[in-house]
Amino acid sequence: MTYHPKSDFIATMMERGFLADCTDYQGLDDALISGVQTAYIGYDATAQSLHVGHLLNIMMLRWLQKTGHRPITLMGGGTTKVGDPSFRSDERPLLGPEQIDANIAGMKQVFAKYLSYGDAPSDAMMLNNAEWLDGLNYLEFLRDIGRHFSVNRMLSFESVKSRLDREQSLSFLEFNYMILQAYDFLELNRRYDCVLQMGGSDQWGNIVNGVDLTRRVIDHEVYGLTTPLLTTSDGRKMGKSQGGAIWLNGDMLSPYEFWQFWRNTTDADVGRFLKLYTELPLDECERLGALAGSEVNAAKIILANEVTALLHGPEAAATAEATAREVFEKGGVGDDLPTLTLSPEELGDGMSIVQIIVKSGLAKSGKEAKRLIAEHGARLDDQPLTDAGLMIDAGALASPIKLSAGKKRHALVQLG
Repeated sequence: MTYHPKSDFIATMMERGFLADCTDYQGLDDALISGVQTAYIGYDATAQSLHVGHLLNIMMLRWLQKTGHRPITLMGGGTTKVGDPSFRSDERPLLGPEQIDANIAGMKQVFAKYLSYGDAPSDAMMLNNAEWLDGLNYLEFLRDIGRHFSVNRMLSFESVKSRLDREQSLSFLEFNYMILQAYDFLELNRRYDCVLQMGGSDQWGNIVNGVDLTRRVIDHEVYGLTTPLLTTSDGRKMGKSQGGAIWLNGDMLSPYEFWQFWRNTTDADVGRFLKLYTELPLDECERLGALAGSEVNAAKIILANEVTALLHGPEAAATAEATAREVFEKGGVGDDLPTLTLSPEELGDGMSIVQIIVKSGLAKSGKEAKRLIAEHGARLDDQPLTDAGLMIDAGALASPIKLSAGKKRHALVQLG
């Protein structure tokens, strides 16, 4: 795209690779240079923590604030009761109010690390759409809002179409979701003069609906902007690892494991990830991304340190790097490794090494653990592990043992 932005925010988004689509680049750019503007991203409270898949959009809100504008983190206390059907093959399990509130409390901890909340013009706001959705009168809502939606058009959106094309059921409850999300934008514009909704490119249809609804009902000009749906260079969805989701809450995933996730970035992704997930200057991102051979490892450590420092603080990043050096370079044990503590009752007369590998999270099943051993991918205290029938008893755990899967994944096992 050849558009040359005038505002710092759009310029930053373009240079660093955040932009997939915008409903009106020129209009949004003009609005952003005319004064402080308010923008939001919505987050449904479906888990107790946000994960790495959310980090791209959190960084976008952070840049919005750093360039002088006001971000809103909108918690979906209302919409979570319905469930977003976008690109899902089945209906989301419905959560109760207590679980939704607990999830929102867990997610708030993460936002506070990236955004500054308060009362100044560009201070972030934390809102909950239950505030206006919970009290809606169904008949009034149908008459005032529902009449602006064409079912023909809603059926044409990719998120709905893909579900119907596969002849998978789409409940009326879920079909309402896009109307509720559009209504959120209208309400945020009415209440807080919010002019921009941002989100991943899978939200494009929902965002466009909100832009249209706000124009039709109150004739206000608002905008939508999306980020690319991010996949790693080997085609996997960003944020999915062998061990499951990469959570952002420290009590669900240790800072060391978070650091390790970034340290294990594929060579081809380093430059792109530095631009998206750190605040290093662009030319430095380019320089580090161009490193090849063993030099690229230095760039990966910088990436891991920068991203971990933003979330968990510089001290946690430094500790994680020190632990990694101790483990990898000196073959040491390191205090911060994921640790499995077995009670004497659990251990009994002994436990097979295959069971211990599964329990430690280095393999998902006994079958996978046996394959790891058979293919010489497992090590015990840095020595090749070749006997899948090995039994570990209390004597073997007199001091902690270190298990390794491949070169980069390790765990400690100790007796509690």
